[in-house]
Amino acid sequence: MSYRFLKWFFAPSSKPIIEELDLYTKIAELENRISTLENENIETTNTLYEIMNSIDAVDVRIDILTAEKWTKDDV
Repeated sequence: MSYRFLKWFFAPSSKPIIEELDLYTKIAELENRISTLENENIETTNTLYEIMNSIDAVDVRIDILTAEKWTKDDV
């Protein structure tokens, strides 16, 4: 976890939560934060899968080109 996230999530308050915000408002705010983090997690996971698939495709292509070179050299 990054320091910036921790600072944002656990932002200090000068007043107690009860005085500053209604409890339901604070719960709604936390639910919004959780929702945002879940969406970012999904986006990050999808990007990682795309990168992994791209690397796998390049690896397969390298194997094909290497095999072609070996078969041509054997003839």
